[in-house]
Amino acid sequence: MKVVLAFSGGLDTSYCVKYLSQEKGLEVHSAIVNTGGFSEAELEEIEAKAYNLGVKSHVCLDETDNYYRNCIKYLIFGNILRNGTYPLSVSSERMFQAMATIKYAQLIGAKYIAHGSTGAGNDQVRFDMAFQILAPEIEILTPIRDQKLSRQAEIEYLQNLGVAGNWEKSLYSINKGLWGTSVGGKETLTSNEGLPNEAFPSQLQENEPSDLELEFVKGELKGVNGAYFEDSVAAIQEVEKLGSAYAIGRDIHVGDTIIGIKGRVGFEAAASTLILKAHHLLEKHTLSKWQLHWKEQLGNWYGMLLHEGQYLEPVMRDIEVFLDNSQETVSGKVFIKLFPYRFELQGIESPHDLMNAKFGSYGEMNKAWTADDAKGFIKILGTPLKIHQAVNKLNTEAQ
Repeated sequence: MKVVLAFSGGLDTSYCVKYLSQEKGLEVHSAIVNTGGFSEAELEEIEAKAYNLGVKSHVCLDETDNYYRNCIKYLIFGNILRNGTYPLSVSSERMFQAMATIKYAQLIGAKYIAHGSTGAGNDQVRFDMAFQILAPEIEILTPIRDQKLSRQAEIEYLQNLGVAGNWEKSLYSINKGLWGTSVGGKETLTSNEGLPNEAFPSQLQENEPSDLELEFVKGELKGVNGAYFEDSVAAIQEVEKLGSAYAIGRDIHVGDTIIGIKGRVGFEAAASTLILKAHHLLEKHTLSKWQLHWKEQLGNWYGMLLHEGQYLEPVMRDIEVFLDNSQETVSGKVFIKLFPYRFELQGIESPHDLMNAKFGSYGEMNKAWTADDAKGFIKILGTPLKIHQAVNKLNTEAQ
C-alpha cells in the first residue's frame, strides 16, 4: 500500500522512510514541498538521499509562488512578527506544504499520508488539521509522535541499519524556507542557553558597513539597490543573500504553542527581518493614524491564526481584503545601513509621504492655523477630562 511522506531530508523524515518501509511494509513515496528555501543543488541532494533511503518514488512540489501570493505578501502587508520577534518563518509555510502534499497523495491514490512531527510541537497540529479537513479519507501516520522518539534514538536506529549521515549536524533541526530558517537543538530546550554560532546555517561574511535600498510598490518589494524585480520572490531572495552575509536576523523566539505549552526556537531570517522593518517604516510615513492602528490589530490576529493552523478559516480571507486595500499608497524607497549582525533604518522617500504636507512641521511652525486656533482646539480637547476631574473632586470632598 502507498504512503506519501512529507519529506525534508532531515533526521525525522529519514527515520520515517526506514520505519514505514521496513517495519510497516509500506510503499513509501516521498514528497518535498519547496517554499523557496532550497537551491537546485540542495533539492538534488535531498532527492538522492530519499532514493538512498529506499523510497519508491520522490517528487519536488514547488509552491514558492503560491506561498508568496497567498501568504508572505500578507505577512509583509501586516508587518507580522509573532510576539514582536518571530516572522513566522516556518509556521507560515506549513499549511502550504500540507495542502500540496495532500493533493499529491490524492493524485497517486495513496491510502496513507505521513509526516515526521513530534507530539510536543505545533507542526503536528498544522499537518493533521490540513489532512483531516482536505482529505478525511486518507489515514495519517506519525511514527515520531506515536513512539515518542528522541533525536538520539532516531540516530541510533538509522546507524543500526547502516545509514550513513552527518550525525553531528543532525543534533540541530534545520527548517529552511523563503521567509527564514528555524534552528532547534538542545540549547532551545532550555530557558537560559543561546545557540552557538555554528548552529546557524549562514555565517558572517561581510565586515564593512554597506547601504541597502529597498523599493516597495503598493506594499510589495520590487526594487533592491536600484535593480527592479518583476518577481517579488526573486527580490526577497536577493535581500536574503545581502542580509545573511552580515548574519542579520538571528534571534530566539519564545512563545505559546498551539497545544498550550511554552516553546523556544532559534531562527535566522535576514530577508524577512529587513523587509518587515523597512515596510513598517514606509507605512509610518504614508498611512493615517487609524490605518496604522487597525492594521496592527488585524495583523496580529492574522499572524496568530496562521500560527495556530487556522489558514482555512474564512475570516483570514476577510483580513486579507483589508490588508490589500491598505497598501494603495505604500510605495517608495527605504534606505538601510547594514552592519555585522545588525542594521539601521535611515529613512524613506515616497510621493505619498505625509510629512511632506504643507500644513506644518512637527515641533516647528504651524502654517494652516493660528495661535488662537491652537488654544481653542486644546481647550475643547481637554473638556471631557475637566468634567471628569471636577465631578470626582466634588465627590471626594463630599466624602
